[in-house]
Amino acid sequence: MNFRIDRFLYHKEKSIMERILLSPLYLLSLPYGGAVRIQSLLYAFRLLRTKALPCPVISVGNMTVGGTGKTPLVMALAKRLMTRGISVAILSRGYKGTETSEPVVSDGKTLFLSFEESGDEPFLMAKACQGIPVLVGKNRFINGQIALQRFGVKGLLLDDGFQHLPLYRDLNILLIDSHIGFGDHTLLPRGILREPLSHLRRAHLFLLTKMEDPETCHPLEKQIHEIHPSAPVFHSHYEPVSLVGPQEEQEDLHSLRGKKILALSGIAQSNSFSSLLKKCGMRIVREAIFPDHHRYTPEDLSSIKKKGKGVDCIVTTEKDMVKLRQFNMDDPPVRALRIDVKIWEEREFYQRVMQVFK
Repeated sequence: MNFRIDRFLYHKEKSIMERILLSPLYLLSLPYGGAVRIQSLLYAFRLLRTKALPCPVISVGNMTVGGTGKTPLVMALAKRLMTRGISVAILSRGYKGTETSEPVVSDGKTLFLSFEESGDEPFLMAKACQGIPVLVGKNRFINGQIALQRFGVKGLLLDDGFQHLPLYRDLNILLIDSHIGFGDHTLLPRGILREPLSHLRRAHLFLLTKMEDPETCHPLEKQIHEIHPSAPVFHSHYEPVSLVGPQEEQEDLHSLRGKKILALSGIAQSNSFSSLLKKCGMRIVREAIFPDHHRYTPEDLSSIKKKGKGVDCIVTTEKDMVKLRQFNMDDPPVRALRIDVKIWEEREFYQRVMQVFK
């Protein structure tokens, strides 16, 4: 499944055979695109109402399916704002979480929901962001009210909020993966676009992710400015920080330099994860790749252990480690790669963010 998605959707250039195979999906993308455009127009003409909360709201989102780094940026923003004395809560949709009447994943100190209930990303954010409440649910307006009343926060961060039009936001940050861009510019389910490119105009600023060389003008910047000439474009990359064990024990990155590794991931862009491991000097001898947000089973564990024979360590993502902790995996040992988002124009970027709190 993951192979087919990578081959047929994320690649910008497709062969004639691939285009033929995808042609039925193009027909399905027409009603999808029509529905998205109609919804946008209904909000633009105020036939559908956008509700505002009495505090600054910052949305972090994207235009494509798959991982562009929204969750790591939300965590980085929340921690940065907290260091500046601005308390915020994180509001997430809770993708693949179970329905629950309790929207609070964490009050910043105590975890109230499991990863099965909240979804893997909200649970990861709740564990990683001490002192920052995390809430999940479809109705982010109501959850925002709960956060304001119960925790007295001064602002709200929407994780994956660009398409959540019912809630007004003061700042729309749109992330774009510099490697895959907008794919071949076609809408779901034929392509990877969640909205037409003209909807880029809703964004207040753009962040190109996975940019190792910010000095080079990326072709995506020209595309962005053709549609939204006045919007600033910033650049970021991932920086590996440490290795994390099943009990949250931290190890130095260099402890696995030159070691034989099984790279295990259930994320949208497994190639990006493997590149980070190689950057840390690890020798990837095998890979175990699962779909994004995959919930691991005992059968998966058996398959992973077979692939892990002869390796020195299994290295996975923090999002996957959240779900793997329920299993006894110590032979070979399992470690998660902890990363930070580093913005090349950090000062200018956070100046823009801080403006909404003035």
